[in-house]
Amino acid sequence: MATETTGAVSSCVDSHGSAIGMPQLCFEWFPNQIFWLVLTLVVIFLVLSRIALPRIAAVLAERQGTISNDIAAAEALRNKAADAEDSYNKALADARAEAQNIVVSAKADIQADLDVAIAKADAEISAKAAESEKAIAEIRAGALASVEEIAKDTAAEIVSTLGGKATAKDVGAAVAARLKG
Repeated sequence: MATETTGAVSSCVDSHGSAIGMPQLCFEWFPNQIFWLVLTLVVIFLVLSRIALPRIAAVLAERQGTISNDIAAAEALRNKAADAEDSYNKALADARAEAQNIVVSAKADIQADLDVAIAKADAEISAKAAESEKAIAEIRAGALASVEEIAKDTAAEIVSTLGGKATAKDVGAAVAARLKG
């Protein structure tokens, strides 16, 4: 029918008006196909450049902004963590130094108390030793006096047992002479 109006028979159509083979490979139809191809590509280009690509660019820019903000926030948090770690390490060092000072101070206090206790114990020991020496001296003096008294009594008894008579004065002089050496 279309072929009847032009009066020429196309090599791409048979006598019944059906296409022979693949219509897109028919060289007679190339100009028409190229026109519609170019028109379709221009429409697709306009739709993509005016509608789709700006939306995609906006989404990409938003994502880039979000990523940049997240990186900046992560950097800020990392800096805060580093500052917190530095503060923690400083506080830990200060606490250790203070604990060391407390230990040194406690040792000094304990040593001072120990020195005072040792001095007090030494003084008490010295006082008791002096009292003991005084008591021993008194016991020696008392023992010497007692020895002299016992020697006098014993000598007087021995003399009287042997049948002699001695006065207390003679016995005392004999014992004193003998004790002197």
